[in-house]
Amino acid sequence: MHFLDGMAPLAVRYDGFIVDLWGVIHDGVSPYPGARDCLAALRAAGRRVVLLSNAPRRVAVVREGLRSMGVADDLYDGVMTSGEYTRGLLSDRTDPWFAGLGKRMLHLGAPKDYNLFEGLDLERVEDPAEADFVLNTGPNPEQGESDPAPYLPLLEACAARGLKMVCANPDLEVIRAGRRLICAGLLASLYEQKGCSVRWIGKPYPEVYGPVLRMLGVPLARVLAVGDALATDMRGAKAVGVDGCWVMGGIHQEMIGDDRALAEAEARSAGLEPVACVPSFRWAD
Repeated sequence: MHFLDGMAPLAVRYDGFIVDLWGVIHDGVSPYPGARDCLAALRAAGRRVVLLSNAPRRVAVVREGLRSMGVADDLYDGVMTSGEYTRGLLSDRTDPWFAGLGKRMLHLGAPKDYNLFEGLDLERVEDPAEADFVLNTGPNPEQGESDPAPYLPLLEACAARGLKMVCANPDLEVIRAGRRLICAGLLASLYEQKGCSVRWIGKPYPEVYGPVLRMLGVPLARVLAVGDALATDMRGAKAVGVDGCWVMGGIHQEMIGDDRALAEAEARSAGLEPVACVPSFRWAD
């Protein structure tokens, strides 16, 4: 891995950039210093940028959230989210796994994520005994966001019914304004350990990259995926056959800090080889 001060040297080598949001562009509340300027520099250099997030909500909602942080629409070429992709699968029902789900859905998540399924031919129920499947978008702040314990009884009841689960965010955890929170992926992992069927939508699974690569419209050899998580961003890059740039200032910052040897060891132990590491998503010409 090459340890760089910023993204400027990489802009020469690649024409298209797949950029993560949480942990790279923002911390869930505010943009990281230099992130907007870096996006602007990439666009000024004529590079194409598509944002890819494991957010379990629709693209329009994510765009609005970015605008509220001062990340304007003209700083990138497109957006795809795991939530948007999940909605498409729930709507089309052409995928055999989704075709057999049924219509009665138990939603495990917060009201802010209702936009994922609003307007679809689904009936939301709250009792596992009445449900055909579970849609998991993550914890509800009213029940807690740092401990999976409050969700275990519901997961047990759903498992007893043998309900299939759609996980619309494979992330296990995120850092929000310095606080570590659990995500849908952790709840889905616990459910899968009970022997239940889970369909994971989002990074690192290759299918979500399809529309992203079409939006970029450049050869795979000229695409760089930028993200802060080895398990999702860097593993997803490897799965789809593009190079990865690991941003150290995100989810792994607390554990690795600026220790280059430890960073290399962690990547090797995960079977991953990012082509570069940067301390944050900044230009640093």
